Amino acid sequence: MQDSVEYPLTQPGPYGRWFHSEFCDFVAVLVARCQHSVVFDSYLMTTLISLLTELSDSYVRPFRHTCTLAAVKLLSALVAVALSLSAGIENSQKLYQVQKSKPMRQRSPPQAERIQRKIAELREKRAEIESMMDVIFKGIFLKRYRDVLPEIRSICMEELGLWMKLYSSAFLNDSYLKYMGWMMHDKVPDVRLKCVLGLQGLYGDPPLLPKLDLFTTRFKARMISMTLDKDGEVAVQTMKLLLLVSKASDGALGPGDYKQLLQFVYSSQRPLAAAAGELLFARVLDTEAPASDAQDEINEEAAHERQASARLRALLHFYQESELHQHVVYLVDSLWDCAGALLRDWPTLTSILLQEPSPLGPGLTRAEQAVLVEILVASVRQASEGPALAGRSGAKKVMSSREKKVQIDDCTKLTAHLLVVLPQLLSKFSGSGDTVAFLMKIPQYFLPERPEASSTQAASGLMAELGAALDRHPDPDPALLEAAARTYLSLCGGGGASWCSVTRAARDSLVRRWVEHLTALLGDSLQGESPRFSADEEKTAEILATLKKLRAFHNCHDLLEWDLFGLLSPLLWAQSGEGGAPPEVLLEVLRCLSSCMLWSINTSGGTLNSREKAVSQRLQLRLFCERGNRCLSHSDHSVQQQAFLGLCDVLTAHSYQLQVWDPTSFGPLLYTPSPKLQRALLTFVCAHVFVGPDCDGQSAAGEDSEVERLEELHRRRNLLAAFCKLIVHGVLEMSMAAEVFTHYMKYHNDFGDIIKETMYRTRQMDKMDSARTLVLSLQRLFVRLKREQEGGGRAHPGVQTFTSIKELARRFALTFGDLVKFRECVVVIHRNGIDFVFQEFSQTPDALTPPYLSYLTILGEFSSKLLKPDKKIVFSYLQKHTAEHIVDLREECWQPLVYYRASLLAAAEGEDAASYVSSDRKPYLPGRSAFSKTKPEGSNTPFPFSPVDSKVSAGHRSSFSPSHQEKTADSDPFSVPVEPPAKRLNFEGSVASGGDEAEDDTVDVEL
Repeated sequence: MQDSVEYPLTQPGPYGRWFHSEFCDFVAVLVARCQHSVVFDSYLMTTLISLLTELSDSYVRPFRHTCTLAAVKLLSALVAVALSLSAGIENSQKLYQVQKSKPMRQRSPPQAERIQRKIAELREKRAEIESMMDVIFKGIFLKRYRDVLPEIRSICMEELGLWMKLYSSAFLNDSYLKYMGWMMHDKVPDVRLKCVLGLQGLYGDPPLLPKLDLFTTRFKARMISMTLDKDGEVAVQTMKLLLLVSKASDGALGPGDYKQLLQFVYSSQRPLAAAAGELLFARVLDTEAPASDAQDEINEEAAHERQASARLRALLHFYQESELHQHVVYLVDSLWDCAGALLRDWPTLTSILLQEPSPLGPGLTRAEQAVLVEILVASVRQASEGPALAGRSGAKKVMSSREKKVQIDDCTKLTAHLLVVLPQLLSKFSGSGDTVAFLMKIPQYFLPERPEASSTQAASGLMAELGAALDRHPDPDPALLEAAARTYLSLCGGGGASWCSVTRAARDSLVRRWVEHLTALLGDSLQGESPRFSADEEKTAEILATLKKLRAFHNCHDLLEWDLFGLLSPLLWAQSGEGGAPPEVLLEVLRCLSSCMLWSINTSGGTLNSREKAVSQRLQLRLFCERGNRCLSHSDHSVQQQAFLGLCDVLTAHSYQLQVWDPTSFGPLLYTPSPKLQRALLTFVCAHVFVGPDCDGQSAAGEDSEVERLEELHRRRNLLAAFCKLIVHGVLEMSMAAEVFTHYMKYHNDFGDIIKETMYRTRQMDKMDSARTLVLSLQRLFVRLKREQEGGGRAHPGVQTFTSIKELARRFALTFGDLVKFRECVVVIHRNGIDFVFQEFSQTPDALTPPYLSYLTILGEFSSKLLKPDKKIVFSYLQKHTAEHIVDLREECWQPLVYYRASLLAAAEGEDAASYVSSDRKPYLPGRSAFSKTKPEGSNTPFPFSPVDSKVSAGHRSSFSPSHQEKTADSDPFSVPVEPPAKRLNFEGSVASGGDEAEDDTVDVEL
């Protein structure tokens, strides 16, 4: 057992739990069976306690753990015996008092003496038991409650809480409570949890509260700080403990304490937020309404409404004081379990909102009414969807049958009430766009299957009020438009609901009116054979407002029957400086046209029933792509971005529709984007996503830089994700991803997850093409670096250094996890790299080595992913190319080849490439210094293989550290030079200009 890692108490599974339970029961049963005789014979317990005391102090963990458990369970069993003796003493004292109260003639002195002797005997036994408990506590507990093993500390704290609760006369005092307070600082969550649970049992027992005053004062700060515990369960139980503390004494927690604790209703952990909600309800909301002497308010209904109104006012006051004005949904979710009856009382909520100000009492202010509307909408959502909230974890994922029944009943009640009352609320708050936007969300949670026959009439009134609310706001807020569009979608798609026909007719009438109004406005604004936008400022505002409405509805509804594409596409012809539409109008037009194309592609199954319609759809798609391509060069940045996103979404949807289409039926015709469009998309990504910090990141450093930086990063991530989806869905050639892969290391923190996911998706499509794409990205970076060095001049910061390219290759190699699965891919990478180095190379006296020979050092990062048979094949392939040239491995210019050969041969012998080269080449180069791989910045050591080092500035020189020649090969790590001396690359080079990149590195895709 001493050498065993596991012993019965620590074994997982049912056997460990069974042993723990049976072992504890054995100790309890042993004491219970011997409590009348053997326990007091001064032998069994003395011997047992001595044995447990010695073994619990053992260095052997199994002995110490098991015996400590036995000792504390023995003390718990003795507590039960002491309680039994105390009960016997109390009963005997009652009998003695009865004897004393009898008249002298009825008293029995012998019986009274027997009772006194029994009381003395029981007290003596209890004293002996308490002595045993004191020995165990001082001999075992005081040593083990700080044990290095957290399981032992948890056992001690759990049993201590039990002792103080059961036998408070002996254990519930400050001498024992201090251990509970100290161990609340334990570093293990389970120990802290046992302390908190033990204190809950004490604070939940009212007779014990007077003995806890000093402990509360001393450790209140620690209990409050534990609500921020990193362990969620400890924080939740601590919040419940503080709820008991607040109920036990009104002055235990001060106003500052409550202000800190009540903010947890906005916590991201729902159990903690619900516990804080109970504290909020008990402290703030559980108030009685002020009494009224009016005769008409004596009835129960009026009293209920007054109490609900008082509680809602208290809730509004708390919310406004907390200054977190966008978290009403989380506040309602926190209060749902304890104050659900108040939040489900929709008749009272709506009656308070509809009340007019009266001289009898102050009404709600505008701000309070707006918050109460948010509470109403949040309660409706909570009743309809349950506690699942974005950003809040810990809620139940599966509802029981009872909870589903309650949810259906709540939806039925809210539908029946709010379908009638909601038009009145919309009419009253029509002047506030934000409040109307919240109220418009309520119909989204209605239950369609409502049996009342009057629902059609009520729905007609609701539709009329919704349309009027949209007409009252000439330039409505986007939130209002989105809420209205989603509400119409919910009501129009209600299945068998009786109001569906009414809502669809109302929606069609609304959209038809908007289209007719827009047609009239555009007819006056677009004039001439080549359309020119000539609207004045007032008409432009009307066009923009109407476009926003149509765009919001077209996102949710199919509006193809109104031919918005033919109506709006002429607006994209003219450029902004040649009579074109303003950028804000073009932005909405692009969004509308994107929605038109997406709906057209999505509904192809029911609309494309002839070849003429399929050809028309393809022409429409081609027209959209051509005009979207023109907008990519627009002067306004938002128009460029929307055109790019629209093109990516439409092309991705078209590709997906082709993949899922049934080949036996008539479907959409194939459309392939032109090479010009593909290059334009790639150029846009490179120009707007992969931008350096000097261009974009530090421009807004003065004003809200962090918020703006995050928003800008989110925008760039969306652009990159849209482009990568085109590659993953096969719209663009996989080689287009090479340019994206080149930025994997440089922008790893910002876009690493997107690029890595694209790698895995493309590998699932075609692992060979994916491998060639990785090679292409490395070769592009290498060629740019080479050209930058050969061209000279000032270095551009965009060109990556040789070290970063090599690190990128290492990261690429790490993605090939299964060597057997990807063996062909790795072989292709090596063969492609060897061809890249030796292709079209003819050796001359002026050019002894290939110009790209240094690429072999980068290629060596993939050697570890080759299987042994493949290493031989690649080595033979390398020998075949080098056999045509005169190769002198003792020359420094051929060192990249030496390194690459070593990476292919050394792995079979269990060495790395550097040690293989070091041990293999040292006899041939006795005068050459070895180089360390790690050297601090600022070294002035020259590069021994480069004659042009003197021309390179100190800021651009790679630092290498010459190491002393050692006689032993393994003590001299070696780093080979990465290129020939005549054409050594500047490792701190920079990016070539955008024009050169487009000319040199753009790949025309053959379609």
